[in-house]
Amino acid sequence: MTQTDAERFAERGFGRLIGFGRTPAVLSIDFINGFTDPAMPLGSDLDAELTVAVGLLDAARAAGVPIIHTLVRYDEQDLADAGVWGLKQGGAATLTAGSHAVELDQRVGRRPDEHVLVKKYASAFFGTDLSSRLVSRGVDTVVLVGCTTSGCVRATAVDAVQHGFRPMVVAEAVGDRSAAAHRQALFDLHQKYADVVTAAETTEYLRAR
Repeated sequence: MTQTDAERFAERGFGRLIGFGRTPAVLSIDFINGFTDPAMPLGSDLDAELTVAVGLLDAARAAGVPIIHTLVRYDEQDLADAGVWGLKQGGAATLTAGSHAVELDQRVGRRPDEHVLVKKYASAFFGTDLSSRLVSRGVDTVVLVGCTTSGCVRATAVDAVQHGFRPMVVAEAVGDRSAAAHRQALFDLHQKYADVVTAAETTEYLRAR
């Protein structure tokens, strides 16, 4: 975005900071092989983002902060559980149950006590029990890492704020297939729905829990 865009938004009261709350959880969004393998139809090179995300996940683990991993998986062979969305992108056909594509990337290092949430659509809140899980733990802040910035990360952040949580999107730990879409999504999220934060400040926040 141009400086003019940033100034115009600021003048009209957009982009105010929500701030970290008292009780966080980390949402690791869709770091599955189908998205992290550039050879896959829905994949892209997310090596740098994954490295940063794993550092944040390790900080959360050390501090006892709950972590929830999400993945997209379709269980019906005709993709009926993908609904109309399945018509929009052909790559959805690769995200079938039992396939390598829907397994979490091993680099994430998911531990047995870390819940895996299966979703069918972009938002981790839509059609899942995520909100109830967070409320039952007293969570008020969700730290978002994962992919894609303009898709599932954005949709989850928007739903998070609509459910009363503080969404913190870690800029270096989210990625997209399109650099332009990534930049635009971060700008839009920070102006209206979430705080776009750095890995350094998020790590410090998690370590202080």
